[in-house]
Amino acid sequence: MITLTAFRSVPPFAQGLVRDLRVRWALEEIGQPYRQNLLGPGEQDTPAHRAIQPFGQVPAIQEGDLTLFESGAILLHIASKSDKLLPTNPVARERAIAWVFAALNSVEPHLENLASIDLFFADEEWAKLRRPGAEAFAKKRLDSVAHWLGDKHYLEGAAFTAGDLMMATVLRTVRDTDLVTGHPVLGPYLKRCEARPAFQRALSAQMAVFAQNAA
Repeated sequence: MITLTAFRSVPPFAQGLVRDLRVRWALEEIGQPYRQNLLGPGEQDTPAHRAIQPFGQVPAIQEGDLTLFESGAILLHIASKSDKLLPTNPVARERAIAWVFAALNSVEPHLENLASIDLFFADEEWAKLRRPGAEAFAKKRLDSVAHWLGDKHYLEGAAFTAGDLMMATVLRTVRDTDLVTGHPVLGPYLKRCEARPAFQRALSAQMAVFAQNAA
């Protein structure tokens, strides 16, 4: 069985966004049970955790002799176990994988940049000057995703894949703005993804941990 390492508690603004949600969602999509290894305050920097996650972050998984970190790598490992997230058709499979990387590399950094400004530096003068440019570039990347989606249900058509799972979690980064929720294409797309029962179970599982460990 897979053991998922995640945080026991995080600040309210991060709840529902921590990247172990991606792993939980993938496991729920393929119907695989898992155990939790929850880190308390300061435990992310212990030698034991650094031995499985070199950067002291989450998520990480352990499955038999395999220890794996980075949410993208973990997602693809889990997705490879079932055709529910990676199609059996070789071309469709590679396209789904490409969208995982696109979400992580072409979209997420720009949304994270904007979210970081809003959450941590909003009152700084440099941030006030930087934000319009950061938002403009984030919008440009979001519009590119929307243009590709068009009237498709998911990124590659009718089937939900690992690429959609990763993209949806990335889009949730700016959930406190209307950049996605107010977008005529991306808003409905994200709602479709979040309406999946597997996502709802994953989100509930993560939030339950935080509720049980609230100060």
